[in-house]
Amino acid sequence: MTRGPATPLPSPKARRRLREAASLTQTQLAERVGVAPGTVRAWESGRTTPRGRKREAYAKLLKALAEEEESAARQAARTPQPAPPPKTEPTGDRASAPEACPGAEAEPEPEPEPEPEPEPVAMPMPMREPAPESQPRSTREPVPEPRPAPAPLTPAQAFDALYEFSAPALVRQTFLLTGRREQARESVERAFQTAWERWPEVARDRDPVGWVRATAYEYALSPWQRFRPRHRHPEPPPADPGDRTLLNTLLRLPPRHRRTLVLYDGVGLDLPETAAETEASTPAAAHRLLRAREAVAGRLPALADPQVLHRRLAELASNERLGAARPPTVRRGGERRARFRTRAAIAFTVALIGTTALTVRTAPTHYEPPVSPGQAVRGVPPRVAPGSLSDEELELRQKLRDQLQDGPERLSPQLE
Repeated sequence: MTRGPATPLPSPKARRRLREAASLTQTQLAERVGVAPGTVRAWESGRTTPRGRKREAYAKLLKALAEEEESAARQAARTPQPAPPPKTEPTGDRASAPEACPGAEAEPEPEPEPEPEPEPVAMPMPMREPAPESQPRSTREPVPEPRPAPAPLTPAQAFDALYEFSAPALVRQTFLLTGRREQARESVERAFQTAWERWPEVARDRDPVGWVRATAYEYALSPWQRFRPRHRHPEPPPADPGDRTLLNTLLRLPPRHRRTLVLYDGVGLDLPETAAETEASTPAAAHRLLRAREAVAGRLPALADPQVLHRRLAELASNERLGAARPPTVRRGGERRARFRTRAAIAFTVALIGTTALTVRTAPTHYEPPVSPGQAVRGVPPRVAPGSLSDEELELRQKLRDQLQDGPERLSPQLE
């Protein structure tokens, strides 16, 4: 069975313009299509493209919004615009007569009589005709004045805004990966400190939140975390038995499967975005997701439905009171780490230079040939080490020793 050609979609800018023309937010549009708000944000930014049934639903909704916009434009073109009221210029001459109201027929003004002197008449204000009900709302309301362009943010202000917007959610998501509150908070803070050190690169990224999320997940799932002393002391589990069972089921999954499940069913990313963030192919990410869902459904059959699993993951992350530090504290911590690494690099460089200078100073300045090996001299027999005695030599040695003990006494001279 072959699929038909994909439904054509307008450009990302046109999608956003159609949504704003219909006065819809990204959340409202996501509810109509049946996806997460982050997915709509990714579609409008051009990072991802909808596929399958989501693409069909999205294209149908955009087509309906475009038809509504065209019908409103045609109706506005058929409706006659009200004529602008004539402008009246007040003058200081009391003898000048006021202009008539718009819509009244022009009549010749009577000549002023000398007696009695006419009293001053109040200047009538031109009245605007009410707009008909069939006229579009955009033509009935006055055009708002253009707002002044906002002042550009400093790097610190932009970083603080990004941190306050995404840090609490990232801490809750990282808690689903590790099951440890302090480790989740520390992972997010380290990720934001790294982002502050590379802020020019992160600020130009199409998805700064995704950049920080990937860094936090890598730090939280690092195998070196198990060697830390804090990892040896378990933290208290959630109070709710259902939350405790779900968290234990998540922690039993392999790290890659757990991360894929949290990104797809917890955060709400689509499959291509999940595969890109986990640095895997789309089929591999789909396989990991299916295996993770099967493992969760095997222990908790009530969570076999993806919608129910998504809701339970959100409840599990929201039930824990997980706070994040203030943005200035995180920035100062990142700056301290950068200064420490810079000073350590400078100290290592100075030590290396000093060691090299000392080696050059104490090294010999001339060549000393090595001592040549010994050579044999002709005519002189080489020294031979004494070996073991033969039987005859042993017998002779024993005989000499016996004679010394039992031989005649030594004669000593005597005077006569």
